[in-house]
Amino acid sequence: MKIEQESSVNKVHFTFATFIFFIAIIFFATTVRTPITGVGSIISYIREDLRISNTLAGFLTTIPLLAFAIVSPFAPKISRKFSMEYTLFYSLILLTIGIILRSAGNIPLLIIGTILIGVAISFANVLFPSFFKAKYPYHVGLLMGIYTVSMNISAAASLAFSQPIAEHAGWQGALGCTVIFGLLTMIAWIPILRSEHVEQGKTEKEAKLGYRIWKSPLAWAIAIAMGMQSLLFYCSTAWIPEILVSQGFSLEKAGLMASVFQLSQMPMTFFVPILAEKLSSQQPIVYFFTLCYLIGFSGLLFQWTDAILIWMMLLGLAAGASFGLVLMLFTLRTRNAYEASEISGFAQSFGYLIAAVGPVLFGFIQEITGSWTVPNILFIATSIILFIFSFISSKKRYI
Repeated sequence: MKIEQESSVNKVHFTFATFIFFIAIIFFATTVRTPITGVGSIISYIREDLRISNTLAGFLTTIPLLAFAIVSPFAPKISRKFSMEYTLFYSLILLTIGIILRSAGNIPLLIIGTILIGVAISFANVLFPSFFKAKYPYHVGLLMGIYTVSMNISAAASLAFSQPIAEHAGWQGALGCTVIFGLLTMIAWIPILRSEHVEQGKTEKEAKLGYRIWKSPLAWAIAIAMGMQSLLFYCSTAWIPEILVSQGFSLEKAGLMASVFQLSQMPMTFFVPILAEKLSSQQPIVYFFTLCYLIGFSGLLFQWTDAILIWMMLLGLAAGASFGLVLMLFTLRTRNAYEASEISGFAQSFGYLIAAVGPVLFGFIQEITGSWTVPNILFIATSIILFIFSFISSKKRYI
C-alpha cells in the first residue's frame, strides 16, 4: 500500500481540528531546540557544580548531534512500523524521560539523559518534513514555515531565560523546566493520535530506495548541502561570540550580536519554505543566501567592526534561508512521503555528523594558528561549497 496522498487530508480546511493540529505542531517545535540551546548559557553552572572538565562540558552539546547522526537513518523504518503519529508521540515520552534524568544532578544521569534527548529529537528532525508531505502535500511550505519559526523563537527564548532561571533554581531547574514543553506537547498531540493516520507501506520499487539513495548524485548533493548548512550554523553559534571578543568587543556586546544573528533567521525560516514550494527552481534562493554569507563572513574576516550589526543580520538571514531551503529539499526532490522520509534520514545523518565535528575542528584550528583568520576563511570556503551543492539540488528533478 502506498502512502495515501489523494484524500481529503490533502488540503487544509480551517476547522477547529485544523487549529488543534497547528497548535500541536507549534508545541512540538518547542521541544526540538529548547532542551539543547539552553545548555550553552548555563554550562559553567554545570561544570562548577559537578566538577567536570571543559571537555566533558563541551561534549554535552555534541552528544545530541551525534545522536542525530546515528539515529536519523532508522527513524523512517521505525515510523513505518508504529506509524508517524505514534512514533512522534513515543519520541515525546522518551524526551520527557531524558529531561528528567538529565536534571537529576549527577554525572551518569546527565550523560544518559542527554543521549535520550538527542535520540528523541532525531525522530522529529527526520519525520516532520515527510509527515507534512503526507498529511497536507499542498501546504508543506506553510507548515514547514510555521514549524521552523516556532522552533527558532523557542530556541531564542531558551537562550534568554536559562541563565536567569539557573540563578534562582540552579542548573537542574533550568534544564528540568523544559519538561513542561514535552508534557504540553503530549497533551496537544492526543487529538492527532485519534485522527486519520498517514498510512505507510512500500512497493517493491520503494523497498529498493534505501539502497538507491547511496548511489544517487542528487541524494548526495542534498546530504552535502545539509552538512555544510549545519556546519555553518553550529560553528557560527559556537564561535562568533569568541571571534567578536578577539576583535575588541565586550562579552555583553558580543552576546548581543549573537542574539541579532539568531533573531535575523526567523523571517527567513518562515518565508523561504513557502517561497521554495512555489518556485519551479529554488536557485534564486541559493544565490540570495550565498551572497549574504559571503558578505557577512568577509566583514568578519577583514574586521570591519563598524558595520558588525549589518554582518550579523546578513549571516542570520543566510542561516535562516539556507536552513529553510534544505528542509524543503527533502519534500521538493521526492515524489511521496515515503521517499521524503528516506532522504531526510540519509541527509540529516550525514549533515549532523559534519555538524558535530565542525565546532571542535574550528576551535582546534584557532588554537594551533593562534588567530581566527583561518577559521574565517573556512567559513567562506564552506559557504561556497554550500552554494555548489544547494545549486545542484535546487533544479527541479527527483531522487
